[in-house]
Amino acid sequence: MALRNIEQKIEGVVEKTFGRMFRSTLQPVELARRLAREMEDHKTVSVSRVYVPNQYTVYLSPADRRQFSSYESALVLELGSYLEAHARSEGLSLLSMPRIRLETDSDLRPGEFGIACRMVDPGRPGTDAPAAAPAEDASPAAEVAAPADEPAPEEPPAPSDPLPNEALAAVSGTQVLSPEQARAAGLVREQVTLYVSGQPFRITQKVTTMGRSRDCDIVVPDPNVSRVHAEVRHEGLEYVLVDLGSTNGIEVNGRRVLRHSLRDGDRVSLGGADVAVERR
Repeated sequence: MALRNIEQKIEGVVEKTFGRMFRSTLQPVELARRLAREMEDHKTVSVSRVYVPNQYTVYLSPADRRQFSSYESALVLELGSYLEAHARSEGLSLLSMPRIRLETDSDLRPGEFGIACRMVDPGRPGTDAPAAAPAEDASPAAEVAAPADEPAPEEPPAPSDPLPNEALAAVSGTQVLSPEQARAAGLVREQVTLYVSGQPFRITQKVTTMGRSRDCDIVVPDPNVSRVHAEVRHEGLEYVLVDLGSTNGIEVNGRRVLRHSLRDGDRVSLGGADVAVERR
């Protein structure tokens, strides 16, 4: 992992340096290659599949954005199709067709660009979801309402602290682990909250981005924070804070880090912004 991080940093420096020296415009094929690399760098390993992000934001210099303006719609569709084909060829799983969006960043020079990616569930509230298919054995009798003189059966109350899906493996016959036993076994999902300058942000996604950009999940409005500074990845039972090549880096409890498993009480510094970690 350390060797790969070093290779990526060297590669990024070389690309930027030669980009400034030998060209003044950006080519779409460079965007395609970098998007595919970002896809592979942000894989999430599930039980039987390897998921990759399906939403990408590409930040371009004003000059490069103007260069693509006449065919931007066709370009983002082509890049999305390229990523879909790349994922299929590598055996990677997408939650939906990749979506690409171009944004202008006045801090970038011609030939420079940045990419932020995330995994978005298309079935979240507010999005269209396919209708459920009717049961094959449904009969008209099943749709008849109960007689008025027969009270409807009462529904059992929902548990106040339901166990997640993983706890179903603990069921044996009619006996279920108690909440205390489930917590001791690590079957109850933790609540992880980041306090950014005192404001709480609950971590609920597999990947949560942090930075100055309004497209980040947690927006940190500090001039010393990069547009896409870092991300928190939910990996198994760990919540890992990862530096995304930021300018001013990340410090945890006074130590500079590129990757850190968050612990309750950690004090994080993103540029000039203070972040407190709470795990319950």
